[in-house]
Amino acid sequence: MVLPGMGEAAPVPPLGELAARLAEALPEGPVVLVGHSQSCQVVAAAATDPRVAALVLCGPTTDPRMRRFPVLAWRWVRTALAEPWWQVPLILRQWLHTGPRAMAALWRTASPDPIGARLRRLRVPVVVVRGARDALCPAAWARQVAANAPGGRLVVLPGAAHMVVQTHPAELADVLRSVGAGRATG
Repeated sequence: MVLPGMGEAAPVPPLGELAARLAEALPEGPVVLVGHSQSCQVVAAAATDPRVAALVLCGPTTDPRMRRFPVLAWRWVRTALAEPWWQVPLILRQWLHTGPRAMAALWRTASPDPIGARLRRLRVPVVVVRGARDALCPAAWARQVAANAPGGRLVVLPGAAHMVVQTHPAELADVLRSVGAGRATG
């Protein structure tokens, strides 16, 4: 299921509505929910559904220290420069397609969400995946997110930045296989 957000110029519904839409679309369980960037808040909110067996959060981006736009913009530029050269045009095209208003609306929806509090209430394994060069998901933030989940784990992908789903698919697939097999390793 694709939810409104990155790559779409549509208005962003409230987080609870996005999570409800996701839960409605889930097949019979068990399922592993995977979120990337700002969609980590959506999958964390939907993870209370009994069909959810585990949660994988790739580069969660709601570090409260980045709520001010200048800080966020600087971190985004640093991360974009850390991505493989072939990834930068894809990222820029996606941002231009989405537009600044939709991106600001998505950020206003996701950034104040208390993901730590949501994770503390979960009863499923949670794995946080972070690229070692990701300035949008700093190491301290990733550790904090993982620590909020009972039995949470942090996996750091060497050489990766924020777009691990696109730039490190084999390594991410290994993490997903380990979670699916019930061996959430770090």
